Amino acid sequence: MTDFSQDSTALLGQAKKLTAILESALDAIITIDGDGLITTVNPATARLFGYDEADFIGRNVHFLMPEPYHSAHDGYIANYRRTGARKIIGIGREVTGRRRDGSEFPMHLAVSEFEMDGRVYFTGIIHDLSNQKATEQALRQAQKMEAMGQLTGGIAHDFNNLLTVIIGNLEMLESRLTTSAQRELATEALEAADIGARLTGRLLAFARRSHLEPEVVNLNDFVLGLTDMLHRTLGSTISLSNALTPRLWSTRVDPSQVESAIVNLAVNARDAMPEGGRLIIETSNVSVDATMSDHLDDLQPGDYVRLSVADTGQGMPADVRERAFEPFFTTKDTGRGTGLGLSMIYGFAKQSGGHATIYSEVGRGTTVNIYLPRHGGPAVSDDGESETLRPDTGKTILVVEDDARVRRLTVARLEELGFATLVAGDALEALTVLQSGATIDLVFTDLVMPGGMSGYELAHRVAENWPGMKVLLTSGYADELVRRDEDAIAHLKVLSKPYRLADLSRAIAEVLER
Repeated sequence: MTDFSQDSTALLGQAKKLTAILESALDAIITIDGDGLITTVNPATARLFGYDEADFIGRNVHFLMPEPYHSAHDGYIANYRRTGARKIIGIGREVTGRRRDGSEFPMHLAVSEFEMDGRVYFTGIIHDLSNQKATEQALRQAQKMEAMGQLTGGIAHDFNNLLTVIIGNLEMLESRLTTSAQRELATEALEAADIGARLTGRLLAFARRSHLEPEVVNLNDFVLGLTDMLHRTLGSTISLSNALTPRLWSTRVDPSQVESAIVNLAVNARDAMPEGGRLIIETSNVSVDATMSDHLDDLQPGDYVRLSVADTGQGMPADVRERAFEPFFTTKDTGRGTGLGLSMIYGFAKQSGGHATIYSEVGRGTTVNIYLPRHGGPAVSDDGESETLRPDTGKTILVVEDDARVRRLTVARLEELGFATLVAGDALEALTVLQSGATIDLVFTDLVMPGGMSGYELAHRVAENWPGMKVLLTSGYADELVRRDEDAIAHLKVLSKPYRLADLSRAIAEVLER
């Protein structure tokens, strides 16, 4: 009697231990008999599949599987019992599960076999792979975007060199034309080249390979400048209107990022209105106080310029709205969206010292607000800047450029501005010219060059050995600047390719007058 009591106590203890393990397990654990009928499940199984625990008992386990697993499951068991061939048992594999609501999810299924009271049973341990698969997908997407960014950057560098030659030669040719018809042709070609330059800038911004170059701007100018292009892009079913504050404050931001943000939001709005609708772009002055700051993720109280893009589209449910700024999150069909547009806008706003918000309701449209800090001074137009900032002529500039066509054009442009020039094909050749003792006032160097020394490294050597000499960098691809310590390059001026003659003149004047 004592032995029996001790055995019963031991068995009871083992049963309690097993029950505790099953109830605390994070993975689903299901036991079925030889006919595939469920005998036990743990609480994690109920949470994973969305049923009550009692709903499982006595049902064939294949109700938790979509096709083709649903139809094949009973055959697996019968084939194993007849031939001993193992499809899943003792091996484990990735399969697909089906929840109560009909949604499917990836899972890893490991099955073991045991015998009790002369009957065969199987235990399956199910691990939900949803988060793992989502992470893997995001990683693949990130790797794809990184590769795209590298490819885009390399193409942009070469393409911007070509555009620099095209724009520069057209500008020089334009001044020599004698008839209005000839000048009109040259002007149209220049405008087309400028569009190509803006396209390259958008590609670089999309791939996060553009070097931010903030300027004091008025957002009204950007909205008005993009209106014609947006009308063509949005199509006849979308009604576009603007509500612009007349005395809008200035803000200091990267113009290409602002332009990219407006276009991105407009295209998103168009996609949300497949049957047509209204799109409104609005600018306003906003003073953020402490109370308002609490609703804007603790945005620093102060004056801001707000850019709002509102549509009358389908809107977003709450769960989508909460994730809309997450990288790689998109509700668009595969191939129609990367999930980076809104996250880039959010990052641009934050990097500029501002914030971005989304207000949206299903069936009532969406409004995206971008808050950008007010700048104390007025925006400066290009024309005014070109008149007040001109370089002193008669100085000597060393042109360092590996592309022969760009080098010849640059020399011609500088000589037209009244400068004497020396040339070098790479950084090493430039050092040789500098060491010769020639009188040089400014080194104008490309950033990315062959020979193992970049324009940045050349600038560093110039600062060490010729401390009074000025350096102006130029590049069609500023990724190397992004990878450098920002504090170390803050004093260097970068002229982005392609550039107009007026841009070159202003950049040289700015560097020489520092």
